[in-house]
Amino acid sequence: MKKEVGKVVKQRSRVAPLVRGALDSKAKGELAELAFVLKAASLGFGVAKPHGDNERYDYIVDSGECLWRVQVKSTYSVCGHGYRTLGRRGNAKRYKTNEIDFLVAYIVPRDIWYVIPVNRVLATIWVAFYPSGCKKGGYFEGYREAWHLLAASSSSVSAQSK
Repeated sequence: MKKEVGKVVKQRSRVAPLVRGALDSKAKGELAELAFVLKAASLGFGVAKPHGDNERYDYIVDSGECLWRVQVKSTYSVCGHGYRTLGRRGNAKRYKTNEIDFLVAYIVPRDIWYVIPVNRVLATIWVAFYPSGCKKGGYFEGYREAWHLLAASSSSVSAQSK
């Protein structure tokens, strides 16, 4: 907390809105997508958004060598000792290799990104992340901040993700 001329002013959370009330999950997801565009573009990738929302991917990322279909997911709250994302309640569908190339997950409170090849999440509806460590699990820690995978050729990504 900061003091300001005799009174205490609480610092706002990174996602606490200044106006219009609390953000719903759709608005939070849209903010995470904007954060993705900023992060990817700042790393030198070209980023394009397909028209409409009929595709299973959110963005096309251009590495200069490859075009990747990227699905962006985010989470804002802790679930047990970690964070969980991906599924949709009552409507959860698994992603397929002919729909997306990468799942990029953003852990908003920790400002941590995971860049995961789709073949690592084919068999699951939920993906759990444990950036502080855990006794079991943590399967995706090798993909934390793995932006280099988007810079690689498609054959090297296939070989690395097996």
